[in-house]
Amino acid sequence: MISVAEIEVFYQALLDKNPAYEGVFYVGVTTTGIFCRPTCPARKPKKAHCEFFKTAQDALLASFRPCKRCRPLSHPNQVSHTVQRLVEAVEKEPTKRWKSQDFKVLAIDESTARRQFKKRFGMTFVAYARARRIGEAMKDIREGASIIDAQLQAGYESGSGFRDAFSKMLGEVPKKINKALVILKAARIDTKLGPMIAIADEKSLYLLEFVTRRGLEREVERLRQRGFAIMPGSTLPLVSIAHELNDYFEGRLKVFKTPCHVFGSDFQQQVWEQLCQIPYGETRSYAEQAVLLGKPSAYRAVANANGKNQLAIIIPCHRVIASDGSLSGYGGGLAVKAWLIQHEKQHKAT
Repeated sequence: MISVAEIEVFYQALLDKNPAYEGVFYVGVTTTGIFCRPTCPARKPKKAHCEFFKTAQDALLASFRPCKRCRPLSHPNQVSHTVQRLVEAVEKEPTKRWKSQDFKVLAIDESTARRQFKKRFGMTFVAYARARRIGEAMKDIREGASIIDAQLQAGYESGSGFRDAFSKMLGEVPKKINKALVILKAARIDTKLGPMIAIADEKSLYLLEFVTRRGLEREVERLRQRGFAIMPGSTLPLVSIAHELNDYFEGRLKVFKTPCHVFGSDFQQQVWEQLCQIPYGETRSYAEQAVLLGKPSAYRAVANANGKNQLAIIIPCHRVIASDGSLSGYGGGLAVKAWLIQHEKQHKAT
């Protein structure tokens, strides 16, 4: 996890186009959905619109696509000619489904491509191409395209194929599972605002997010890094949250009771607890949240902690807005945030 202090250093390095930070971090720009190297010649974004990553893989898992100007995945000092050619080929046709014949056309050995991508980015070439394809579909959905249009654009002729692609982000369950390994089950829950993914064990819910959330893959990856194995399935918390979400979207539920478990620093836990104190149908500013925490100057840290929330709607980070009344950021998209706020105001008195 990148600290607040590192964010300050990285942002200054970005403004200075400091070459000493090449390979140290990458920056994702939330307003464009791209990620860049520190020395990218493009106009620098506001800090509020930046997400920093220590590896290109982390940026990809957060659903950012590589910048066409600075080419963070094709930088000649960092990757082989083979990798450069493949990245460039994917960027020409990001929705293409790669087959063995496509490698032959480029005179590239398929196993070599797999090995070099795995070594450089921690993922195979096929995994990268699939992430870009799904990322394009997610972008279309955020921009208002229908689910069916998006899945066809991503190269999936059936809804089941599209769902299967999402399920692959959960990773493969080890063939031999250590008795000490905790198994988490994942379920897809359809809502009025589109599908959500929920992950839980037999006692608690660990993650609830809209599938269109930027960085969802990274959140799932963090759970795997903690030693969890994740597979499709059902548990009592998953059944419970599915029922509660249905009642919430129908305006019948204001407080969730499904048991939850979240990972975070002491400060993040305090922020999330404070979020849960915001009454249904009301909003607070980041500055007001900081004051309530007894740290009035920490409103940026509060905003950062909001962005790390792993339980959408349950921990109501959508109820926090900018001091000027604007919606500010939201992982699920500003249109979703606006809908949730209006929905709760509408049903507050019912």
